[in-house]
Amino acid sequence: MGIGDGVFVVAYGNMGGAERLWWLLRHFGHEACAVIELDAWQGPLTTGDEGIEPAEFIPRPRDDDTIDAAELERRRGELVVVDARLPARWRGETNPLDQIPGRIPAALNAPWNETPPELPEGELVAYCGSGVTATVLLHRLHLAGREGRLYPGSWSEWEQLRLPVERDLV
Repeated sequence: MGIGDGVFVVAYGNMGGAERLWWLLRHFGHEACAVIELDAWQGPLTTGDEGIEPAEFIPRPRDDDTIDAAELERRRGELVVVDARLPARWRGETNPLDQIPGRIPAALNAPWNETPPELPEGELVAYCGSGVTATVLLHRLHLAGREGRLYPGSWSEWEQLRLPVERDLV
């Protein structure tokens, strides 16, 4: 794969893919990684195949960067729960993606494609629709010096489990 100890990984992309790779690498113990906006790159770009030295990736999964549905439901009143979906989905407007529109009760909205707002102090948990774009929010918060946990099941699991839902009256 080419990723092993001593290899610094730089991920780039859009729509959350690079940040998801950054989060996954860190989750599995590879801290030597970063995300770059391709538009910000000032160096040369090459095309074609690159020679990559084989390396053995040894996963060392963390256990402090995720939260499951049961713990989130049990502790949601003491956590800063942040929904990274766009505002219409957070408000609970009907949409083609959600079987049950809404949000986790008391969740704040910090859309993944915007600069994060000021968030209250406390243990932070981020979620989105499927666990991908919440990693964009977690990456931005990390760059600002704040860490958080990912609820990987996100809204798709929460609604399937028929856990409590909050929505704005529209």
